[in-house]
Amino acid sequence: MEGHHLILGELVDFLTGAVLKDTHDERYRQKIARLLINQKGYAKTDIEPRKDLAVQADDKKAVLKVDFIITLAQQVSMVIKYGPGSLVTRRRPVLAVSRLVAGYQVPVAVITNGQDAEIISGSSGEVIATGLDAIPAKQDLARLTTGEILKPITAHQAEMESRILYCYEVDDSCECDDDICRL
Repeated sequence: MEGHHLILGELVDFLTGAVLKDTHDERYRQKIARLLINQKGYAKTDIEPRKDLAVQADDKKAVLKVDFIITLAQQVSMVIKYGPGSLVTRRRPVLAVSRLVAGYQVPVAVITNGQDAEIISGSSGEVIATGLDAIPAKQDLARLTTGEILKPITAHQAEMESRILYCYEVDDSCECDDDICRL
């Protein structure tokens, strides 16, 4: 089944060189990737794009894509999730992502619609900055996370975060959304 996004052709992924469907959403993701490399000082090797993340709520399972995972000094330091529209409704899901991708609380979570962004403290859940310009540059993220004690996520908390993410991202999604794989 084809997705519901308008396909404008194909484009080459800035980070990996892979050929992807050219959609409005993918154009925003590419804009964010270029921002991270060209303005924020990250190396392509610091960024893992489109990482699969398995989620579950009871017997319902799915695999979601995490748009960007930033690793510095061999620790996941920041996650970035793209979502069109309002950022406020996407705060909780990006926090859940930050608690599931590494087995510990990732220090910084970013939600962006490609035009704006909210930078969220993983430990407090509070918005600490707004705007694309406020996404931490590599040197700033390194400074923010140096010496930070990474709180492990318990199995119970991971189960609860997985349920939250499933509810927000899978239950609320269109059946034809091809960014989500229901299992």
